[in-house]
Amino acid sequence: MTLWRVRATVDDRPGFLAVLTASLALRSINILAVQVHTTETGAVDDFLLDAPDGLDDDELLAAIERGRGRNAWVTRTDAYDLVDPPTHMASLAARVTADPTLLGQALSDLLGGCLVQHDPDTSITGQGSNVMRMADPNGGGMIILTRLAPSFTPAEFARAQGLVEVARSALARRLSVVTVLLGDGAELQVRPASSSDLPALLEMHARCGEHSLYRRYFAGTRGPSRQQLERLLRPARGSALVAEDADGRLVALANLIGEGEQAEAALLVEDAWQRRGIGTGMLRRLIALAQPSGFRAVVLHTHADNEPMLRTVRRMPQTAALDVDGAVVSATLIVTELPAGAVR
Repeated sequence: MTLWRVRATVDDRPGFLAVLTASLALRSINILAVQVHTTETGAVDDFLLDAPDGLDDDELLAAIERGRGRNAWVTRTDAYDLVDPPTHMASLAARVTADPTLLGQALSDLLGGCLVQHDPDTSITGQGSNVMRMADPNGGGMIILTRLAPSFTPAEFARAQGLVEVARSALARRLSVVTVLLGDGAELQVRPASSSDLPALLEMHARCGEHSLYRRYFAGTRGPSRQQLERLLRPARGSALVAEDADGRLVALANLIGEGEQAEAALLVEDAWQRRGIGTGMLRRLIALAQPSGFRAVVLHTHADNEPMLRTVRRMPQTAALDVDGAVVSATLIVTELPAGAVR
């Protein structure tokens, strides 16, 4: 027996798939697996078939046509295709999690050996019959996937996007964990925040003076409520970082939250740790996270008389565009690939 991969469009109506399977059965063809891709023109069925050795391409195509299958594509395959799609996807996700730079190769494997190219132009995204374009979290630009046959389906595009999100998450975690060496020799560990950090962050806010809290939250309160802080720790899109000292006590919180192509950055450093370079280090880290998160610009709002924060903004590798609105300054930094060694 010989293994075949077949893709054909079938009318999405009761009984039509049965007609196709009956036509294949008349030629002693066994269906080992089937996936259904819903499209606007009908259900695209992806089969793994076990057929008699003497059956050739034309005979298989004829059996599909007699079963009312349309736009059929067939190719011989091997036992590797016996791996079910969820297992294959999980294996590729594990590979990309371990090394996000392998994303292009993993996408090619996911989609059956596509041509993979990179394009710095990010103006066109989406999926066509033979080309997919999606944002590359590794350094920006677009990953271009080309396959002459069979045509891409929306389901395949969704799977590819899922793998991109795995790579984006893995890259963000890798960029988030860093040891910051301060000018006085002290070391801080910067890492992603989690819900379990909430009690320690509430304690940190309690140690901050009213002036520091006002600078961060633009309100004359003792800082955010427990519920508000929980939301800061789990942004729908973006990142939350904390810095902890050698004793494991949290001394700073940094947030990157946004929609579309722009994110807002915000920092809070405990009073006793201010003016030691922590804000500069954490803002650099937020900007490094912006690009793999799909943001093209980062904006930071501060008070016009907050000279330490304005100095921090000026230390960034990107030139900030400043917009003054009364007592508030908004600094916008365009996200570009940082020079080697710019983020430590």
